[in-house]
Amino acid sequence: MLTGFRYRLALTNEQTGRCEEYGDICRAVWNIALDQRRQAVQRWRRGYDQPFCGYHLQAAQLAEAKREETWLKAAPSHILQQTLTDLDRACRDHGTFHVRWRAKGRWKPSYRFPDAKQIIVERLGRRWGRVKLPKLGWVRFRWSRAPKGVVRSATVSWDGAHWYVSLLCEDGECTPKTHTAPDSAVGVDRGVAVAVATSDGDLFDRVFQSPKEHERERRLRRRLSRQRTGSANRARTKVALSRLTGRVRARRADFAAQTAHVLCEKNAVVVLEKLNTAGMTRSAKGTAGAPGHNVRQKAGLNRAILAKGWHGFKLACVNKARHTGTRIMEVNPAYTSQTCVECQHVDPASRESQSRFRCTGCGHTAHADVNAAQNTLMRGWTSPSG
Repeated sequence: MLTGFRYRLALTNEQTGRCEEYGDICRAVWNIALDQRRQAVQRWRRGYDQPFCGYHLQAAQLAEAKREETWLKAAPSHILQQTLTDLDRACRDHGTFHVRWRAKGRWKPSYRFPDAKQIIVERLGRRWGRVKLPKLGWVRFRWSRAPKGVVRSATVSWDGAHWYVSLLCEDGECTPKTHTAPDSAVGVDRGVAVAVATSDGDLFDRVFQSPKEHERERRLRRRLSRQRTGSANRARTKVALSRLTGRVRARRADFAAQTAHVLCEKNAVVVLEKLNTAGMTRSAKGTAGAPGHNVRQKAGLNRAILAKGWHGFKLACVNKARHTGTRIMEVNPAYTSQTCVECQHVDPASRESQSRFRCTGCGHTAHADVNAAQNTLMRGWTSPSG
C-alpha cells in the first residue's frame, strides 16, 4: 500500500527562491486553466460549438506555451502537468464553477514531482538526509524516520514557516483480510466539549491551543487587519501567525492519528456518525433580504467544531484502517444525542447538560456523549450494510 513520509526541508537561499518561483508558476497555471475551463462552459451554454476543455487539451496547450513563454520554462514540466491533473480532478468532483481560484495571499504553495526515476533519497547521518529533485538538485531534510519501500512521488509544500517534502512510498504491505479481534466493534460520537467519546465509555480529548496562544493569535489577527497590504510588516505578521496556527494543526493531526490508532487496533468495526462538516460549519449569514439569525452564536459553534477536527479524525480512521483491516461505517446521526440507549425513548429534555443524560422515560443516566456513541453503535449493527 502507499504510505506518506513527511520531512522538514533545510533549503539554501537559492533553493528557497526556486521553490517560491515554482509555486507562483503553478498558481498561475491553475488560475489560467480554470478561467479557460469556465469560459468554455459559458460558451457551450450559449450554444456555441465548443470542444471539451479537459486535461489532454490543456496539457497540449501547456507544452506549446512553454516553447513560447520564458517564465514557464523555469519550472519543471512534470509539476505543471500535475497541476492540470489536480484541476481536472477537482472540476470533475466539484464542478468547474465550484473550484476556487488560488489567490496569492491565501494559497499555500504545493506541487508534486511524479517521476520516481528522477527522485533519489540518501541518508547523510543520524539527523540529516537529502533528496534529489528535478531542477532543485540535492535538498537536505531532517531525518526523523526512514522512508519504507520504494519512492513513487515527492510533494514539496509550504506550511507555517517552513518548507516540507512528502515522499509517497510503496511499502509492500497489504490490508489484512481479517482483524485480529473480528468480533469487536465500537461506536464513536464526535463532540465539542469532548472531541471523541466511544460506546465503551472512553473519552478522548486534548487542548490544541493554550489560552496564551489563543490570545496571541487574536492579537496577531488584529494587527494583520490594520497593516497595509503588501508591506513588509504585514508579511512578518503573516509568518508569525502561520507558525502559531501550524503548531495547533500539528497537535490536532497528532491527536487524530493517535486516537484512530487506539480505536482501529482494538476494534474490527468502527461506527461513525455521517456528518457533513462543511454544511454544519456554513455561516448563518443570510442574503441581503434575509440577514440571518444568531450569526455570532453560529460562528462560535463553527469555530468549536473546526477546532476539534471532526473531518480530520475521520480521515485518520480511514487511513489507519488500511493497516489493521478495520471496517469504517457511517450511520445517520439524527437524534442519537436525544435517544435513550436502554428504552429508545426520544426526548430533547433527556439531555440535561452538555455531559449529563437522564432519560425522561425510564430514568437511565449516563454521560451524554457516551450514550450517543452507544446509539451510533446500535445503528451500525442494525443498518442494512452492517
